[in-house]
Amino acid sequence: MDRDLQEAAILSYIGLPPEHEPRLNSSPVEFLHEYLYVLPPHLVAGFSSVTTPKQRSVITGIRNRRLAYTDTRPKQLGFAEAMSRWPHLWSGRVRHGEKAAQEEREWAESGFLGGGGQQVGKLGTLLADYEEEREAERMRRFRREQAVEEFVPEEEEDSESEGELKEESLEEDRATFERRIKELFIYGLLEGADYDLVDWSEQYDVEDDREQERYFDEDDE
Repeated sequence: MDRDLQEAAILSYIGLPPEHEPRLNSSPVEFLHEYLYVLPPHLVAGFSSVTTPKQRSVITGIRNRRLAYTDTRPKQLGFAEAMSRWPHLWSGRVRHGEKAAQEEREWAESGFLGGGGQQVGKLGTLLADYEEEREAERMRRFRREQAVEEFVPEEEEDSESEGELKEESLEEDRATFERRIKELFIYGLLEGADYDLVDWSEQYDVEDDREQERYFDEDDE
């Protein structure tokens, strides 16, 4: 699909004179707002070259398409993929040893023998696994020592409750992260996401968009 803006072809397709307002070349967002549903995908896709995902988010039809897309639970916005691509957006807890393991992996891949090669890649994975295990063993030893010093039989039930609370907290952190990814995507603020896949696709249009509008109304409250 051609990603260059074909101004002459667009005006000709709609039957508009070059002097039509809003001008396509000087006010592309306003033009797109008026003719989004009129232009076929191969022509409307050219607006990617003259508008940003954030600029296009002011168009209701674009936001509705993005919302409908997120409801399909696409892989690029899934938890695992999002954590890999946008880890800086995660504000929840990090598993013990995970950061150190990542540092070991990065050292092996970039610093050990100049990096590169299948063997170096395997080494990075191996060192990362070792570091996670070392950290886990340190934490287990620390907990055993602490348990000996502070052992109180009556608190066993409280410990179980604390574990359940931590698990619930992690689930809440994940839900918060996934919602943040969804909202950033809808409003064109998720850097590196594939917006062209959604913004110009008619398959994400819905006949009744009242439900989508309620979603945005709730966000504005």
